[in-house]
This record gives sequence, C-alpha cells and structure tokens, in this order.
Amino acid sequence: MLRATAIGAIATLSATAATACSSVTPGKSGGDGGGKTVLRVQGMPPGTDKAGLAQFDKQVAEFEKANPDVKIQGSTTVFDPLTFSAKLAGGSVEDVIKVPLTEPQRLIAQGQVQPITGRLKEWDHFKEFNPQVLKPLSDAAGGVYGVPQNPYAQGLVYNRDLFKQAGLDPDKPPTTWEEVRSDAKQISSRTGKAGFVQESKDNQGGWQLTMLSYAHGGDMERDSGGTYTTAFDSAPTKQSLQLLKDMRWSDDSMGRNQLVNQNDVIKAFAAGQVGMYMGSPGTYRLAKMQFGMENIDAFGIGPMPQSGGSATLIGGDVYMVPKSVDAKHAQAAVKWLIYAYAQPQYDTTAAAQAAKDLAADPKAAVGVPTLPVFDAQRQTAINAAIKPYVNVKLENFQPYTDGLGKLELKPEPPFEAQTVYTALDSVVQSVLTERNADIDALLSKAAKEVDAKLATDQK
Repeated sequence: MLRATAIGAIATLSATAATACSSVTPGKSGGDGGGKTVLRVQGMPPGTDKAGLAQFDKQVAEFEKANPDVKIQGSTTVFDPLTFSAKLAGGSVEDVIKVPLTEPQRLIAQGQVQPITGRLKEWDHFKEFNPQVLKPLSDAAGGVYGVPQNPYAQGLVYNRDLFKQAGLDPDKPPTTWEEVRSDAKQISSRTGKAGFVQESKDNQGGWQLTMLSYAHGGDMERDSGGTYTTAFDSAPTKQSLQLLKDMRWSDDSMGRNQLVNQNDVIKAFAAGQVGMYMGSPGTYRLAKMQFGMENIDAFGIGPMPQSGGSATLIGGDVYMVPKSVDAKHAQAAVKWLIYAYAQPQYDTTAAAQAAKDLAADPKAAVGVPTLPVFDAQRQTAINAAIKPYVNVKLENFQPYTDGLGKLELKPEPPFEAQTVYTALDSVVQSVLTERNADIDALLSKAAKEVDAKLATDQK
C-alpha cells in the first residue's frame, strides 16, 4: 500500500478541482524558432508565483542548453472544463497539456491524446515508476499517455488551534464520519466557528461527494463490459448526503455560507473560521501562500475518515500530448516531460536543488507530503535529499502519513468525471440549502441526466 512521502518540493501543487482559464491563441505545431522546434507547453506558473516561475525559467534554460534544437514556449493556461474539450477538438491547445486526473481516461477513450510509452521507456528509470500512479494514465493494454506531477490523496484537514479551543486532541483527528460529526458539533458550539465545511460549487461539490461516497464504501460509476454507467444512486452516496443534511440542519455545525468552492473554504480556514474540511496536504500551500494564514502551524491533516469504506480519492496533475501533435513535436514533448517532471521527482540532486531554490522564498512550503511517483527505495532517497530544506512541521502531517497506508487509493470517476461532478453539485447544494431536500429524488434525477450524457458520449 502506498504511503505519503515528504517530497512537495518540485512544484506548487495545484488545487485539484477546476480553476479559471486564461486564454491563449497558440500557433500551429511545427512553428519555426530560428530553425528550432518550438514546443508550446502548459504548466508555466503565473507571475504571482515568483518562486515557481523562477524555477520554471531555470528548467527551460537548462533544457534548451541540453537540447539546442528545441525552444520552449511556456503557457499559463489552466484547465477549464467548460472550454477544454472544444479547444482540444479544434486543435487550439499547446503541444503539452496539463489536465487534472479526472480527464485522462476520457481523453484516452476518445482518442484525443497519444500514447508516449515507447519514448518514455527510453528513459533509464521508467521501470521504477509506481504502477499505481501510472494506472489512471494508461489504457487497458498498458499504454501510458502521460506523466504525473505531485499526485496526492485526500484526507481531513483540521485547525489544530480550534481543536484545542474545543477541548479536542489535535494529535488525534477523527477517523470515522460519526466522529467528524461529533467533533464538528463540539467545535461549533464551543468556538462559534464552522465545525466542518463542504465545498458545493464549481464542480467541487460533486468532487467532494465522491470522496465521501468512497469513504462509505461506494462508487460513482460502474464499468459494464467497457460501457460506463452511474453508480452513485446507491446507499453509500445517500448515507453521505444524509450525513451532510444532519450536520447542516440538525447540528448547525457547518456555518452560514453553504455555496462555496475550494478557495472560499481555504480562505476561511486560513482566517481561523473553519474547523475541518476535506482536502490534501497540498492545500497547506494555498493557506500559506495565497491566503496568508498567520499561524500556519495550526494546519493539521489526518487520513480520510471511514464509515463503511476503506478508501480515499487520489488526484493530481497530468501532462499529456494531444493526438494532433506531429511526431517531431511529440518527441520533443516527451523529452520535456521527462526533464521537467519525471527527472526532478526521481533524481536526488535535482530534488535537493529544487527544494533549496524554493526554500529561499520565505513564502514557499517545502516538504509537504505527496504520494510517491516512484518506488519506495527511490522515495526514501528523495526524502533524505530534501530534508535540510524542509520548512513545514512534518509532525502536523503525521496522522495523515500514518493512516494513509491503510487505505485503498481510488482514482476519480474514469469517464466524464466533470459531468458527474456538475450534476452532483446541484444535489449537494439542495441538501445544504433546503431543509426538506429529497435525497432519493435528487440522486435519481442526477443519475438519469448523467447516464444520458454517458450513453451519448460512448456511442
């Protein structure tokens, strides 16, 4: 079973749910850059992330020196589920695209990305990739279509200060959802803060409901001979929604604002207004760097609580090559993916240098646990290499790292995950804003809508 490792030094972990997209109008593959192959790549950090941008620029300079026939053209474009498919179909995307882990299986099934297995296998350390990390990026025959960056597993983030104020032990976060409900009520009644907050909009309500369903033993989709249909109109998802309904209306432990996304929740958490929420260790960075959490040592995280299940959702970012990219650019793209994302997560010297560079910025977070991209032996070496530059309290992540190894790691719904999340957003919102919301009816309606969409897309 995988365990979390204190890497977190390679690049800033993006929030796993959808974010706004900055538009680009890329040129055609094969563009001439003074006789060089111009490779347009997503993944360039925004100007506000000075440490990340400096690291990206350094990587580009070093890559171009080692590959003088290639010129990298960075893009700050980020994934937008509302526009991505149309842009990809129209060819108006870069040569290297960055997508959340919700997307690879759909893109592979629809033939919109190309396998890179052969070129990846030319790298000496291909066999050391963690197969569980590559599985969501592969087809049924084992062909690999992408390179992961900072994969993560969801857990329960909590405010250690509010736990203390509520008379709870900050070193022992709740491990069942019954305990979460009890602790949330205690936090709310003793501190006046929201004991637990559930994201509910921008596809993040459905995303987090998926986490809850997994923890209750459920699935969101089922594969029937290669055809996907919904599986969320079932007892585990209904139990998950009933839990939210009880916490919202019976316990009054979820605060006043129920229509929130991840940034809203982390911003409130950073201000000391939220006791618990579902999130990954990487949300530490957002609390610190984006929202200026003053007492960042109050950040704590435990494994995903379980009530009938034994699983947690995994996610992360994936870099892929669109099907439309020609062979010359695809070859350059895989070289870039290995150099910029695989090698830094494998090589101890590169990892240590990346950690050192990030640690020079007092706002950066170095050492936040992630999932291992490679085998255990390599991850142990990576952890040792970056140890001198770690600037987070690893003991505050210890409940998470101790508990994660006991859980199954489940990927997001394999087909049209964003469609599932969109439909379930409305269900979550209704449960949190309507006291008499009919859970059975809401799920039945959502299932019919999603099944119709899945049937159309799989013809």
